[in-house]
Amino acid sequence: MKMVDILVIGGGAAGMSAASKAKRMKPDLSILVVEASNYVSYAPCGIPYYVSGIVDDHMKLIHYPVEFFIKKRGINVMVNTHVIEVNLDDRVAILKSSEKEREVEFEKLVIATGAKPIMPPIEGIDLQGIYTLHHIEDGIKLKKAAKESEKIGIVGGGYIGLEMAEAFIQLGKRVMVFEMLPHVLPNIDEDMAKIVEKTLVSHGVDLKLDEKVVAFEGEDRVKKVITEKGEYEVDLVLMAVGVKPNADLFKNSRLEFGVRGAIRVNEKMGTNLENVYAAGDVAETKHLVTGKPTWIPLAQTANKMGRVAGANIAGGDMRFPGVVGTAFTKIFELHIARTGLTTEEARKEGFDVTSVNIEARTKACFYPSAKLIYVKLIYDKETRKLLGGQIISEEDATGRINVMAAALYAGLSVDEIFYLDLGYAPPFAPVWDPLVIASSIASRK
Repeated sequence: MKMVDILVIGGGAAGMSAASKAKRMKPDLSILVVEASNYVSYAPCGIPYYVSGIVDDHMKLIHYPVEFFIKKRGINVMVNTHVIEVNLDDRVAILKSSEKEREVEFEKLVIATGAKPIMPPIEGIDLQGIYTLHHIEDGIKLKKAAKESEKIGIVGGGYIGLEMAEAFIQLGKRVMVFEMLPHVLPNIDEDMAKIVEKTLVSHGVDLKLDEKVVAFEGEDRVKKVITEKGEYEVDLVLMAVGVKPNADLFKNSRLEFGVRGAIRVNEKMGTNLENVYAAGDVAETKHLVTGKPTWIPLAQTANKMGRVAGANIAGGDMRFPGVVGTAFTKIFELHIARTGLTTEEARKEGFDVTSVNIEARTKACFYPSAKLIYVKLIYDKETRKLLGGQIISEEDATGRINVMAAALYAGLSVDEIFYLDLGYAPPFAPVWDPLVIASSIASRK
């Protein structure tokens, strides 16, 4: 039986960050990373751009090849290998690759298995031609299938669903998006989502909102999407209804679980079991606005959590304070960004929620390329505490949402945003930045 100091399950952002940090701090550690797919250290967020053709080679989505970690960092990596069982008491894992099984004994464990697509119990969901998007291999298969299809149905109007809708439109396909909620992008407010919906429709996306999918039909391959309101012919279906923590391997263990089934961890990424750590999309964290545990699976968070886990495994003392839920995407010409809590989330947390919406320009009004920008600030009416924000524009939504994320991290009030020393020059921003304008209007309420 092979013995290693650290076993890392999962070669994504969190797993490779943990392994690299631990090895950097203690080069004599023996570390084994086990990854189920063909690749480690890759960018799954880039898969839609590979499908559309913006990225012409899937290998460009890989930050470092396996050989880099083996030869340059001295980390042993096994791809195309599944961990089928872990005994946390005896510290033994059973690995399976190419139908062969082997046992590995470990001293410390990092669980970095990420998240996996949700597959709801819909009749016909096992038909051929129904895809999910998780690994690079999924993107390769989906791109090939899309070339041979004309009518594509996407179930789910979140980030992945809409990014893929754009990708398929760019490939010249007819695209329908089925969303059971009244608006797309459930992690932003409906008034902001309506701006996005207009752009989707203008580019030819057929939106089926407030329309729940109840079945798929076809003999061997999917041919129809059946909803509560009608039935629609398709050649291919992409399931994009969300993800959940990929923690099934440990569901019968003594590990403690938290929000949405994510593994419960402390600020050091330690679990309730000694020398067992969890990081990335499989683990919960703390929301810095509410102070409560949350689960927000995002790549930048996974990288940081992995680094913290690796440092502490190697004897360091790093802590991950939490997140504010900052995220953005691009849908056709629109940049869509959000941070903190939505209005509905804030109400559920018991805040006395109010908000302000403004429409402004990204640059000086006289500058030729100035674009419209929509800003929403969400705050507590009584305490004036900033709770969240959302921005939609054709440019520079990301920079401004990051300012708001920093304001949330610092605990600023909605009124204090007015005094932020934001830069001005006509090609970059108006003298009254949209964030300052929004704050000023909020101060009058």
